[in-house]
Amino acid sequence: MGLVETDVEMKNADSPPGLEAGDSKRDTDLQSVLEIREHARQIEKSVTSKENRFILRVLRCLPNTRRKLNGVVLRSLINQIYPVSEREALLNFTEEAVGDLDTTQARARSATKSPLPEVDTYINLLILVRLIDTNKLQEAERCSQALMNKITTQNRRTIDHIAAKCYFYHSRVAELSNKLDTIRAFLHSRLRTATLRNDFEGQAVLVNCLLRNYLHYSLYDQADKLVSKCVFPETASNNEWARFLYYLGRIKAARLEYSVAQKHLVQAMRKAPQNAAIGFRQTVQKLTVVVELLLGDIPERQIFRQSSMRHSLAPYFQLTQAVRMGNLQRFGEVLENFGPQFRQDHTFTLILRLRHNVIKTAIRSIGLSYSRISPQDIAKKLGLDSAEDAEFIVAKAIRDGVIEATLDPQAGYMRSKESTDIYCTKEPQMAFHQRISFCLDLHNQSVKAMRYPPKAYGKELESAEERREREQQDLELAKEMAEEDDDGFP
Repeated sequence: MGLVETDVEMKNADSPPGLEAGDSKRDTDLQSVLEIREHARQIEKSVTSKENRFILRVLRCLPNTRRKLNGVVLRSLINQIYPVSEREALLNFTEEAVGDLDTTQARARSATKSPLPEVDTYINLLILVRLIDTNKLQEAERCSQALMNKITTQNRRTIDHIAAKCYFYHSRVAELSNKLDTIRAFLHSRLRTATLRNDFEGQAVLVNCLLRNYLHYSLYDQADKLVSKCVFPETASNNEWARFLYYLGRIKAARLEYSVAQKHLVQAMRKAPQNAAIGFRQTVQKLTVVVELLLGDIPERQIFRQSSMRHSLAPYFQLTQAVRMGNLQRFGEVLENFGPQFRQDHTFTLILRLRHNVIKTAIRSIGLSYSRISPQDIAKKLGLDSAEDAEFIVAKAIRDGVIEATLDPQAGYMRSKESTDIYCTKEPQMAFHQRISFCLDLHNQSVKAMRYPPKAYGKELESAEERREREQQDLELAKEMAEEDDDGFP
């Protein structure tokens, strides 16, 4: 008996070696099709119940769904969801499939009517994402334009969240094709429509797409005007808030408002996902390091030691060391070695402004080391061309309050003053004020982000019938007390 069971469990040696792998791939594709069909049912449920949380749940799964897409899955979905007359236009955007799941376990009854506009938009979005992942930009442009034509003809509030995601990928296709300037008018028109319809998610996505469009061409003035004229919705998702705050940080940094830029960038880091979006967090951290250096602060060393940041922030660590030591020669070497990467990170123009900070740091260290020093020696230590240049730089540093010193041109030296107690100045008060303001802003944002179950406020409240009964009991009790008081008098 045991021998028979052993023979049953043994594999057939004559079976092809790739059959098991093919069956596993087929099962995976089948599971993906069933999962996406469940997403379509969730979207239909959201439309009928008018509850957006089901659509939001489907869109949150989009990164995982994106990894499961291929030609077999998409063609099977189109054949199952759409009637025969509507399949051809969508099948042209999908790659040829080796096998079809409809001929096996996934055999389903063909659809007789068109799907809901929300489901149709979601399937078109999956096709567009697949075209972007396979780098088929020409097909992606046609698919994206057809998708925009479908969305603009709809006036349904239940499609707003899916349409917002479609706007993002439409802008992404234009960016990959280097045609961002051609869709700017379209984005503006959709932003006006979304604002009039109170489509907050679409409004947030469109504002971010326009800001990215302007910053791609270094149009900082137009981006700043857009931010000043529009109102970013407070009910937008954390991801859109993180993008918006990062773009604000870039705009303010370019306009020399470094303290405001640092505040926005720190908030963007806190709004971003902590266990995902590593690339976004690296990009924000690079700009934050440069802005802190422009403010005269030195970033903490532990920022550069994080496992997810160590490799990408290596050039910025060398830049920080050059600024901290006030070494102009090292600063020039860092610019020469990592200039292309700084340009790719859109931080090169800001880093060029750090030369003055390097000189200030060097002068501050010289002022702390020497009680009296000549301009010739300062020029030699800083690597300047002449003593006159050093004298002008020292005079500007004294005027800006970088160092406490006096310059005597006749005697030909700079005399440093005695260091004053920092607690006699307003710097501790300003530092505490900055920290308290940050904590209060964080508390206010946390309170605004709190969510409650629908109609939960009425659970503790009494109904109208219970209120009438309570009032009747109070009246009867008052009458009894009045009668007892009347009986007590002679």
